[in-house]
Amino acid sequence: MSLVITEDRGHVRHVILNRPEKRNAMSQDLLRSLRDALQAAAGEEAVHCVVLRGGGPVFSAGVDLGELMSFAGEPAVLRPFRELFLDCANLCEEMVKPVVCQIHGTCVGGALEVALGCDLRIASDDAQLGLPEVKFGIIPDVGGSSRLPAVIGLGRAKELIMTGRLIDASEAERIGLVNRIADPDEVEQTTQALVDELLANSYWAVGRAKRVMDASARPALAATLELEVAVQEYCVAQVREQARQAEMTVTVD
Repeated sequence: MSLVITEDRGHVRHVILNRPEKRNAMSQDLLRSLRDALQAAAGEEAVHCVVLRGGGPVFSAGVDLGELMSFAGEPAVLRPFRELFLDCANLCEEMVKPVVCQIHGTCVGGALEVALGCDLRIASDDAQLGLPEVKFGIIPDVGGSSRLPAVIGLGRAKELIMTGRLIDASEAERIGLVNRIADPDEVEQTTQALVDELLANSYWAVGRAKRVMDASARPALAATLELEVAVQEYCVAQVREQARQAEMTVTVD
């Protein structure tokens, strides 16, 4: 079974996460498939717009925690895993065509960081979104800390990331994290309506306007993405040290 499937609807390429039994948790294999699908969409002239969505009950529950924990102590594996995440978000942002993320159910952690690389986000009104990484002693390090402030403003981004709380679709729309919300049964039609608005214009002008605005909004993106890595490595070291001290305390007792 393909972990990511694609479907063409005229000039629109739907890229669909297809790991519903794991709530579309983002494993290395899924991310590789997603990267390849996005690269293909970016390179095909007949594709004028991309829709990223999830199959099954949710968009994505974020990183595959089971897989992540299996190599949590191996930086040589963690860095390539992070690069896969970044490749997917960066491809959404850098392709010269609009990318719409259709969100339903859950979109947290790494899944939201990929969604932040998209240009526009549509959510079902039962969706839950957030970046809860600080609850586990780490930070959003695959673009969330860098991209969220440009989307919703610095103050609101600080509140979401520093509290780690999840928000519903209504609040996400109010603060500008999502562009439109809809009843779960109508989210696909709402996405299509937005896509139709995009396609009604010159596709080459839409794509290039996107690139200019992104460059204006995030002129230092490369530097902040690199800063995310350095800060995350510090946080991971602190978590390990706390775990080591806890083990020593248990042993002494």
